[in-house]
Amino acid sequence: MGIQDMMKQAQEMQERLQREMSELSVQATSGGGMVTVTVNGHKHLQKITIDPEVVSKDDVGMLQDLIVAAVNDAHRKVDEAMKQKMGGLLSGLRLPGL
Repeated sequence: MGIQDMMKQAQEMQERLQREMSELSVQATSGGGMVTVTVNGHKHLQKITIDPEVVSKDDVGMLQDLIVAAVNDAHRKVDEAMKQKMGGLLSGLRLPGL
């Protein structure tokens, strides 16, 4: 396999991964479902849902913590999904030594 073929394979893999990241949608919750967030594979926040029961002007700090926890969990889930996808893509490459 020549260097040109390897470069072409790498380019195709990158394009496919970018497509899959755009299509990926991950949901995470915190506070027993009181806060739910949805992010895409690029870790862009797409949606936040907050249970009205958790909204209190007397405890804004708790709500902020729940949002941060849900977003961080969603980002972790994206990382895990991308790691799995990358493993699958790399196994499909026909590179010498891999």
